This record gives sequence, structure tokens and C-alpha cells, in this order.
Amino acid sequence: MSTHEVEVEATDVVKLILQFLKENSLTASLHAMQEETKVALNTVDDVDAFVSDVRHGHWDAVMGVVATLQLPRRLTMELYEQLVFELLEMRELDTARQVLRAAPALVWMKEAHAARFQKLEALAGRPYFDARDAYAEGSSKERRRHEIAEQLKAEVSVVPPSRLLSLLGQALKWQQHQGQLPAGAKFDLFRGGVAHRVLEPETYVSALGPTIKFGKKSHAEVARFSPDGQYLVSGSLDGFVEVWDFERGKLRKDLPYQEKDELMMHDEPVLSLAFSRDSELLASGSQDGNIKVWRLRTGQCLRRFMKAHSQGVTCLSFSKDSSQVASGSFDALGRVHGLKSGKALKELRGHSSYINEIAFSPDAARIVSASSDGSVRVWDAKTCDCIHQFRPPQPSASELAVNNLHFLPSNPDHIVVCNRSPNIYIMDLSGTLVQTLSSGKREGGDFVQCCVSAQGGWVHGIAEDSYLYSFDLKDGKLQNLLKVHEKDAIGLTIHPHRNLIATWATEGTLKLWHSSAE
Repeated sequence: MSTHEVEVEATDVVKLILQFLKENSLTASLHAMQEETKVALNTVDDVDAFVSDVRHGHWDAVMGVVATLQLPRRLTMELYEQLVFELLEMRELDTARQVLRAAPALVWMKEAHAARFQKLEALAGRPYFDARDAYAEGSSKERRRHEIAEQLKAEVSVVPPSRLLSLLGQALKWQQHQGQLPAGAKFDLFRGGVAHRVLEPETYVSALGPTIKFGKKSHAEVARFSPDGQYLVSGSLDGFVEVWDFERGKLRKDLPYQEKDELMMHDEPVLSLAFSRDSELLASGSQDGNIKVWRLRTGQCLRRFMKAHSQGVTCLSFSKDSSQVASGSFDALGRVHGLKSGKALKELRGHSSYINEIAFSPDAARIVSASSDGSVRVWDAKTCDCIHQFRPPQPSASELAVNNLHFLPSNPDHIVVCNRSPNIYIMDLSGTLVQTLSSGKREGGDFVQCCVSAQGGWVHGIAEDSYLYSFDLKDGKLQNLLKVHEKDAIGLTIHPHRNLIATWATEGTLKLWHSSAE
């Protein structure tokens, strides 16, 4: 088998970088690179829309695009000349004169085509505008717009967005295909190899780190760390979805949209969040039954599932390949939504009360749901038929809501189940009890939520007494008890490869806790 080298033009590489700079609003860097390399990007999002704007004289939009292009000097001169004509026609005299003095294209006209520039100056000095003086015989404003639009059309092109990132992604997929990069591994582009996560020896947390404070009338309803450990995102009572610098407890300003205070948000309280496995996508669900899917890096809403449920969306989970999102709701229904189609593909019917947790299994073959009706159901992910239904042990005669559950990383056939009791249970997917973790309290120790460490060695539960209980699964014993809030605790989430836990409560704080060894 012969191999052939693929030649890549240096100018094409420069254009890819220019596109990346443009899409990320790095305008100064874009202009500097174009000036230094003498390579022009000259792309627009939509050629037809750009040409239409020229033909209809939407100059604000046109000039915004032109500012990012490198055009022939003569064409730029004609464009600015037409702009001056139309400003004079609208009697925007001060603006027209400012353009005459400052626009580089017209400064060049003054030097290279003095008579033409003097004509413009003379028109700007008149108390009236006569189109016959501005346009040559047989021409008109509409005809000049059309001619300029056709010339501009020949200078620009459209390319798919994010070409640099797309090509890098395709290269990594090829490496996976060749067996050079393990499937699901993160790749360190800078070092040119698989990015290795540094996993801390797992233990309990005991020291308070940064505290994030919400407004007086708001608090976090939900929070999640991203699977790659880079982001902590909260959804709050006031409808905002915010990305935090969890090392400092501040809003992340390295994300351009948050720097501009253009936050991701819903119209109603945000009740649920879920990340895709590659940490690129974030799904959020709100009290009005809507689901939004965001690209976290840009804050762009990629998909809206409006009225995905008749009541609040309480839980979300991405499928392994990120093509589907499962949701549960106060309406007792589970649904699976297709990201490409934007439609509900399947329904999970059978619960008689709120669905508090829904999760795809690690192999994506099953979906598990937990409900306030006291039951856990296991569903076939393809058919959405219920395979098993069981109830964790009930210490009392009353029906206890199952608040949340997690797959155990060390054994994906086992789940950690948290119901409104003093116990957390390890169970298999047929409902067999494997292990019980107890708070040891008869009153006030009922668990609200639990989470599992990345390697599956520890289970942490937050209870109605606002204490954090940490269990070592080796012996199933309680190893640490920590008071984390003064008012009613709502939930907790754990970092994917650090001993770092976020907890939040109705008092309006989200607190970060770490081990004393950090």
C-alpha cells in the first residue's frame, strides 16, 4: 500500500486561524494577523443576505461585515463614495463629512483621484442634494447599489463554521480509528498526546473553600461539575444558568458571553442540568417544562424543546453519544428527545408521581429512573419498555420518595439509591440489596441527595439536618460528618477527579468543600 503526502497550503492554515479569531471576536488579533500575513479571510455568514443588505442600503450591517474583509482599494473607494452619497441624500451632513475626512478609502481617493474627491466635497457643501449631480447619466442609486453588490459578491465566500476545530476533531477521530487514541480519551493538543487526569486518592472533605452567594431572592436549585472537571455550572431560582470559577468562587469571565453579561437563562427557575460526556454540551430544564441545550464554550442555545413536559423538568441525562437527552418531570413522565430532530422520540410511562432522577447507563443500553412514588424503574433504552421495577427498603410504613440515584463507577450493574430515609442503598439493577449506608440518626438524618466519587470508593450524602455524611464503601462505615449549611440543604455534586464537593441550600449560598490535604 503506497502512501501519499497531502500538501497543505500555508495560506489555508492562516485562513483557518483567521476564522477562529473572527468567530471568537478576537478582532484586534484578526486585523494584526491579516496585516502581517497579507492573507484575507473574506468570508461572510450568508452571501445572499450580505448582497441583499447592500442592494437595500442597510449600511450599518454592510460596514460591520466590510470591517473584517480585505477588499481591492478601488472597490472600497466606490463603496464609501456610495455611502457618502446616501448620507447626503438623507441630509446626514455631519456624518458624511466625518466619513470624507476619516475613511482611509476616501483619503486615498483624495490623493489618487483628486477631481472625484473634490466633487464629493462640493456635494457635501451644498444645502440640497440632487441625484443627477451624484450619479452619471443613465445610472441611479439602485443601479449603483446593484453594481457594488455584484463586485462584493465576487470577493467573498461562505465556509462552514468552526473549520479549525472541526478538522482537529476529524484528525482525532482518525487517530481513534487507527488505534492511536483510546475511545473517549481527552487529547492534549498542545503536548500532542492523551491528556492524563490526575486522580487524587479519594477521601472525605472537611475544609471550606470558596462560597458563592446568590441574590437575596434567589438560590441554586441545581449544580453540576462537567465530566472533564473544567466547569461548575449552577441553575438558580431566578432562571440563570451560570458557569463558575470554582477555585475563586467567581463567575467565569474567560467565557465571552459571560464577560458581556449575556448569560444562559430560562424564563422560570432552572431545576435540572446535565452535561454531555465530552463536556461540550449542557442541557438545562426549567419549571415551565422547557429544555434548552447549550454549547457551553459559546453560550449558544443549539436546541429548544419547548413544553417538553406539562410541568417542571426535574432531571436530565445525555446518552453516551450525545444524540439524545432523557428527561423526567413533575408530570410523572419520562421522555427521550432527539437532538437532531428536536422532537420527543419515546415516552417512559409507569411512575405515579414526580420523577426525581433519570440516567442512561454507562453502556447506554438502559435508562434508570427514580420517583417520589417510592420506586426505581429500569427501562430498555431502545424500546423504552420497563424491564424491572423495584423499591428500596422502606424503614417506615409510609411511601418514601426516591430522590436520586447514581451508577457505581466500580460496578456499572450497581446503583446507589437515595430515598427520604436515614439510609443510602447500594442495589443491583434487579432490585437486590447489596449494601446499606446509615446516618445513624432516627430523626433529622433523612437524606436529601447523594453523590459518588469518581472511582466509586466513597459515597457522600447530604441530609435534612444540613450535614454532609461521607461513607467509605470498603467497610460501609461513616467516616466523617460535616455541618455544611445553616438552612435547608438542597443538593450536592462532586468533582470528577478531585476531592471537591459543592453543596447548596435555601440560604442562597453554594459552598465548595475540599479535603484538608489540599
